[in-house]
Amino acid sequence: MTVPMQQTPSADDFLMGGGVTSAKFPTLGTTVSGRITERPTVEQQRDFTTGELKFWDDGKPQMQLVVTLATAERDPLNPEDDGARRVYIKGQMKNAVAAAVRASGARGLEIGGTLTVTYARDGQKTNPRFNAPKNYDAVYVSSAQNELNTPDPGATAAQQPGGTVGGLTAEQLAAAAQNPATAALLAQQQAQQAAGGSATPPPF
Repeated sequence: MTVPMQQTPSADDFLMGGGVTSAKFPTLGTTVSGRITERPTVEQQRDFTTGELKFWDDGKPQMQLVVTLATAERDPLNPEDDGARRVYIKGQMKNAVAAAVRASGARGLEIGGTLTVTYARDGQKTNPRFNAPKNYDAVYVSSAQNELNTPDPGATAAQQPGGTVGGLTAEQLAAAAQNPATAALLAQQQAQQAAGGSATPPPF
């Protein structure tokens, strides 16, 4: 049997004796977004209840991609929460993220890129003992595109390249607007820009 790859903690995690909080998608429309701060890694999945490593019926390990994001989320009960969230990408979410990366023109997820994942809909329920599977939409902005879209310190929203929201291109905005959660945020930010107010950069 193949020995599974194990993810080792980062030097900072080991030193500080802690880990990164897992991203959660408890309700329909929940969005997790942020810049990638560590090189994505691949590790074997574990059973949520027992913690045991998971294998397919043929004995091959079930793998997942682990991505760490710097988000705007904060746990009010944890004063040391810095917003770091770890997203475990597998199943349908993997397909959504792969499609987002291809749409961005990037070759893969990279440090400095922005990944946004939204719990967009429920899939078909095939087993009455379990909930319907969660289906996700994703938007990815490459590290290079983020650098190009970073405005000058004194620039106003209207002076950003192409008059975009948060520096996103029209294609990226169109993709994001397909998600109900992000469409509402875009509409709010565009209204703020039209009124001459300061707009908070969108979380994607």
